[in-house]
Amino acid sequence: MNKIRISAVAYTNTKPFIYGINHSAVSNRIDLSLDIPSDCAAKLIDGTVDIGLIPVAAIPHVPHANIISDYCIGSVGAVNSVFIFSNVPVNEIKTLRLDSHSRTSNNLARVLLKFHFKQEVSFTTDPDAITDAIVLIGDRTFGKKDDYTFAYDMGEEWMNFTGLPFVYAAWVANKAVPQDFIAEFNAALKMGLAARKELLKTLPVNPVFDLDDYLMHKLDFELTDKKREALSLFLSYIEQL
Repeated sequence: MNKIRISAVAYTNTKPFIYGINHSAVSNRIDLSLDIPSDCAAKLIDGTVDIGLIPVAAIPHVPHANIISDYCIGSVGAVNSVFIFSNVPVNEIKTLRLDSHSRTSNNLARVLLKFHFKQEVSFTTDPDAITDAIVLIGDRTFGKKDDYTFAYDMGEEWMNFTGLPFVYAAWVANKAVPQDFIAEFNAALKMGLAARKELLKTLPVNPVFDLDDYLMHKLDFELTDKKREALSLFLSYIEQL
């Protein structure tokens, strides 16, 4: 049988999943690549891979998209790695530089600024542009909060806005996947999450960021009914941008 091609995010938030995959027999059934979120989405959209841990804002662009896992990258409130950083308060933000790594975080920033903060903002993807604020996600945010006067955690602001948790990335397939593989894959992800304390012992200590708190408490990996509700609501807001 041909191996199932999978693209997953290379950030720290995915390490429990990768740990579970690498320590289970399912690893023999897959061809795994680690990418930035936007590349995960691009590979799934163009058919380079069969399954991707992709930013949820990309789901409408995936042919035959189907969420295949009980697990995701999510948070219930603050996530501590998805930010709008600014040196002016949010009610003074007029220009925002987006992050090239993730469609979800960029759209979440746009949704929050328009519908939650009621701000009219101009957006740019120019990495050299001077703006009032920037979107920054993932490991590149670790230890950066003190570099800015204001750090708006978008997981926390989404909760303030909607009362719901948030899903940043989900395991999505672009074709039918055998049920026995899905069961084995979910079991591997579950095992990886259960082994987070062991995983943490293998990670380099970060003097400016609490990895234990991040992996054990800030991130919430269960794809619950509330998270599915939040996902539907988020996609509906994107359509109104």
